[in-house]
Amino acid sequence: MKRLFLTLSLVTAIMGMSFAQKFAFVDSEYILKKIPAYEAAQAKLDELAVEYQKEIEAVYAEIDKMYKDFQAEKVLLTEEMKSKRENEIIAKEKEAKELQKKKFGPKDGDLFKKRQELVKPIQDEVFNAVKEIATEGGYAIIFDTSGSGTTMLFTDPKFDKSEDVLKKLGYSK
Repeated sequence: MKRLFLTLSLVTAIMGMSFAQKFAFVDSEYILKKIPAYEAAQAKLDELAVEYQKEIEAVYAEIDKMYKDFQAEKVLLTEEMKSKRENEIIAKEKEAKELQKKKFGPKDGDLFKKRQELVKPIQDEVFNAVKEIATEGGYAIIFDTSGSGTTMLFTDPKFDKSEDVLKKLGYSK
C-alpha cells in the first residue's frame, strides 16, 4: 500500500513537472530548531512534564506504602478493617490514574493545553511564512521533509526553502 502511494505520488510529481509546476520542500524540524522561542517553549514543556511525572510518582509511592503497610498488618485486621483499607488503596489508585489523565491526557491534559499555548502560535507563524513563500514563488507544492512529515525518495537541495522561511521570520544566519 505504501509502495503504491509512493508510486502514485512520484507519477503525480512527474506529471506536474511536465505542466511546469514548481515544487519545493522545507524541513519543519530544522526551521523550528532555529527559532529560539520554540526551543524555549520545548524546554518549558520538558520541565513541566518532569514536574508532572514526579507528582504522579509521589502518589504511586504513597499507594505502594499503603499496600505494603496493609500486607504487613493484614493478619491483625478484622474483615471490616481489611475491606476499608482495600477500598482506600483502590480509591488512591483511581486518584492517581485521574491525576495522570489530567496532566498527560491527549486532548485535555494540562501538558497538551500548555503545548497548544506555547508551541501552536510558533507553528502557525511558520505555516504562514511557508504559505507566503509558496504564493510569492509560484510553488504548486512545498513538501515537509522532516521526520514527522512526508518522506521523499529524492529531494534536490536547490529547492530547500527552509532558510527562506527562517529569513522571512527574521531568524536567518
